[in-house]
Amino acid sequence: MLNTFMVYVENKPGVLTRVASLFRRRAFNIDSLTVGRTEKPEVSRMTITVDADRDQARRIEANLYNLVNVLLVENITNQPAIVRDLAMIRVAATHNARSHVLELASVFRARVVDVATESLTIEITGGEDKIDGLLEVLRPYGVLEMVRTGIVAMRRGSKSADAAATTESVAQGAASDDVSYSV
Repeated sequence: MLNTFMVYVENKPGVLTRVASLFRRRAFNIDSLTVGRTEKPEVSRMTITVDADRDQARRIEANLYNLVNVLLVENITNQPAIVRDLAMIRVAATHNARSHVLELASVFRARVVDVATESLTIEITGGEDKIDGLLEVLRPYGVLEMVRTGIVAMRRGSKSADAAATTESVAQGAASDDVSYSV
């Protein structure tokens, strides 16, 4: 079962390496990993998707908390969440097929972001199923290149109290903390 973790970490060098190494050491394959700053510049948020059963997911969460720079871990797999992925797909589009490819992009609410003489580049945002569906209907035309960002997820509703309190305490402590950590 795919589990989605939101991991709040200190925005410091080496944190991503430590988190990825944890998964490597435990022999888990990361299906998707995205990292970005949050509303607080001292805090970054990772969205990690990994195939694990319930016990393995609990162990992953416990092991993440053991890392020095990890502030908060939330497994949002069974919680209401907004989950999105972004893909750019370059598809062969000869003069004859171009209108069909444009219609397919329109049906999937995708945007054409680049037009070349023999190809179109399409941008699509949505759930993984939506992107996979567009890819399947474009394959007969010839998918020349594709890139995906990975999943980003956010809980529905207001921000959890734990996440708000944790990121706030880090923001206050980061100004006075010049200690470098390594594991």
